[in-house]
Amino acid sequence: MTSTSATFSGPPIRGILFDFGNVICTFDNRRILTALAPLCGQPPEVLEQLIQSSDLPATYESGAITSQEFLAGMSSLCGHTLSEDTFVPAFTDIFTPITPTFELIRRLKPRYRLGLVSNTNPWHADRVIRTTEVFPLFDAVTLSHEVRALKPDPRIFEDALAKLGLPPEACVFIDDIPAFAAAATTLGMHGITYTGPEALLADLHALGVDA
Repeated sequence: MTSTSATFSGPPIRGILFDFGNVICTFDNRRILTALAPLCGQPPEVLEQLIQSSDLPATYESGAITSQEFLAGMSSLCGHTLSEDTFVPAFTDIFTPITPTFELIRRLKPRYRLGLVSNTNPWHADRVIRTTEVFPLFDAVTLSHEVRALKPDPRIFEDALAKLGLPPEACVFIDDIPAFAAAATTLGMHGITYTGPEALLADLHALGVDA
């Protein structure tokens, strides 16, 4: 939901929750496909189809399998035994910071409780998310593989709200996927679909957020 009201009349916003991919950092899966193609003897587009047709990434992000089981599954899909030393650097080197979001998080931190809610996996969480320079600014972190629930499952949002200690109506959730923003709205939060930094600032201002 994107508010268009010039004067927000609801309860004051006290918490702002961010998705990670394509909100805090962009990601480009073509990088890993390009890196794996020579090893697997398959063109990137074929590898992409194989991965997209499997439930392996979602299973990994839901915490149902370990990192080593994920690596074995990727090896099977690619038809080549992938080593952790080769695979993990390629798998994690897909993210690029969105500078305006970094700056926004720094501005918001003194006045709001901040949360991070991401569908992610252990390697991305440990090697990318937790090493991102704004990560220490979050008061609460909810990662899908840790809570064993993927957005838009209500449990992932409920975990984040419990960690922040705030009611849903006092919180904003920002995600680039409209269905996930809508799921947050269904739970009583103010869901914003991220389309760019300027639009995000306008949406936050419409909710009375001092950004």
